[in-house]
Amino acid sequence: MRNRQLTYLTEAAFSALADPTRRAVLDLLLRGSLPAGQIAQAFPVSRPAISKHLRVLRGARLVRVRRVGRQRLFELNPKPLKSVDLWLSRYRAFWQSELSNLKRFVEAAHAKETSSRRVNKTNTGGKHGSTTTNTESR
Repeated sequence: MRNRQLTYLTEAAFSALADPTRRAVLDLLLRGSLPAGQIAQAFPVSRPAISKHLRVLRGARLVRVRRVGRQRLFELNPKPLKSVDLWLSRYRAFWQSELSNLKRFVEAAHAKETSSRRVNKTNTGGKHGSTTTNTESR
């Protein structure tokens, strides 16, 4: 049986990450801790809207809050992202394999086409050679 709390936290993280503004807040917090007001200034939405986004991110434990005097500083908590990365790793491996197969296919098709062109040029004497011969016979 899977750990229910871990499953809930993973679901909460995915839900929080689904919103582009919340992802942008996390990107902003990569640089370091910031107060809510400074975070809000970076976005074209209202301060209450950013407060709601921060509340969702806190609920998913993607951000932590610490008090420094009267200020509340928000900071990134990367730990929940590990479960997201673990889930994505399976798909990353799948796509790496698929892209490797595609690369081999394209390279083989290119090699076949290149060798085919070389054979055609040597058999016809080149495209320009046959055109010149036709022009001269007129």
